Amino acid sequence: MVTVISLGGSIVAPDKADEVFLKDFAALVRTLLDEDSERRFILVVGGGGPARAWQEAYRAAASAPSDDEADWIGVMATRLNAQLIRGILREWCPQEVITDPTQAVAFEGRVLVAAGWKPGFSSDYDAVLFAERFHADTVINLSNIAQVYTDDPKSNPQAKPIDRISWKDFRALVGDQWIPGKNVPFDPVASRRAMNIGLRVICAAGRNLENLKKILNGRPFLGTIIT
Repeated sequence: MVTVISLGGSIVAPDKADEVFLKDFAALVRTLLDEDSERRFILVVGGGGPARAWQEAYRAAASAPSDDEADWIGVMATRLNAQLIRGILREWCPQEVITDPTQAVAFEGRVLVAAGWKPGFSSDYDAVLFAERFHADTVINLSNIAQVYTDDPKSNPQAKPIDRISWKDFRALVGDQWIPGKNVPFDPVASRRAMNIGLRVICAAGRNLENLKKILNGRPFLGTIIT
């Protein structure tokens, strides 16, 4: 059984690496692998605060900033975070960090760690490609929000949390265009691909590890199901 997790950079490194979360997350992964010898994880890691900070610096300092260059800066941040995760889980992850999901032809060990690939989308899209490649029917998208809302709750106090939503309605919320550093529950480009292949995505709060255990064990949980 392969579980694909899009591990948001906002929880791995909101501004710098979150050592407490990393220790707790790694401990949970080890426990789950010990409990079920058939379980395997693909962890696709995002760029988080460092990606956005470096992108902002680039846009402020460059004479003619481009989205393509900003995207490459974000990609490099995902690779640093992914290397950190791979190092922490090295005993379960003999492979090097994967940076091109189209070249992921084998899955050695029990954990595979991946990072951003190239400009045009976020690491969420890579997670969708891994799910497609290794026949997973769900991507668990862990970030710094517990659920998808009808609008941005920070600017609209009337925004309501959503338990379940169709891909059509979700894409109406997030749009179709990818902008480097764009902060949405799930990347618009990834959403289009996920809808086309019939993938289910669960959006949930990454730091709530008890809730993550419920998701992984098929129990009621707090989050949003997109299908």
